[in-house]
Amino acid sequence: MCKEANILETSNLSIGYQTKRHQTVIASNIDLQISKGKFIALLGKNGIGKSTLLRTLSKVQEPLSGTVKINHKNINEYSHQELATSLSLVLTERLPQSQLTVFELVALGRQPYTNWIDKLTPDHLKKILWALEQTEIAHLKDKRFYELSDGQLQRVLIARALAQDTEIIILDEPTAHLDIHHTFKVFSLLNKLVETTQKTIIISTHEVNLAIQLAHELILLTEEKIYTGTSKKLIEENAFDSLFPKELISFNKTLEQFVIKKN
Repeated sequence: MCKEANILETSNLSIGYQTKRHQTVIASNIDLQISKGKFIALLGKNGIGKSTLLRTLSKVQEPLSGTVKINHKNINEYSHQELATSLSLVLTERLPQSQLTVFELVALGRQPYTNWIDKLTPDHLKKILWALEQTEIAHLKDKRFYELSDGQLQRVLIARALAQDTEIIILDEPTAHLDIHHTFKVFSLLNKLVETTQKTIIISTHEVNLAIQLAHELILLTEEKIYTGTSKKLIEENAFDSLFPKELISFNKTLEQFVIKKN
């Protein structure tokens, strides 16, 4: 991979939690090279550190050691506003109670470029309407966000990130509360957005089979090591063999997916 094409890199990154008396290391020696215009899925068991890694990559959480770079610049050198125009983050936390409409919620994505006093310029409005159209929710723009289904709300949050117009979008478990139909729709939407916008989208997910089919590249966290690359590469390395208990579920190389073992 050409180093110059990397939009996000980590070097000898160690992630976890630091208190005054104790340091808890969740994962270490993380060296990632993520190039522009890729759909990246971050996989791993519960508690392995997926959310911690995403929070560290987006500067929500400090690394224990090592570096994170965006466009070859250390993330610690970014101002808050500069980072907000380079990277947007969609978390799984529930939104606080408010009367915001879908349009107003998506419009918050323009906040790094304006403030609460300024009116939205025609360019801001254009970006907001584009984001609504890309996520196919323009017909919902006047609805209050609490009136939406979980699937619709997830699209609104993705639209807000699109309106923020950053090169990188990071989503933590974007399909956690969705049924299989809406899960597939979100994966398909993210895949399409990467193809049409050349943005880099990184998601954490437990939907391993969908990630193998639709993501351009995978990052798999395990207790032993971190695997990176295409699904084909990880399958060849037998990376998925220890992801789930073998007595319940196994990885079928021919089908390129996990299957439940039958008694």
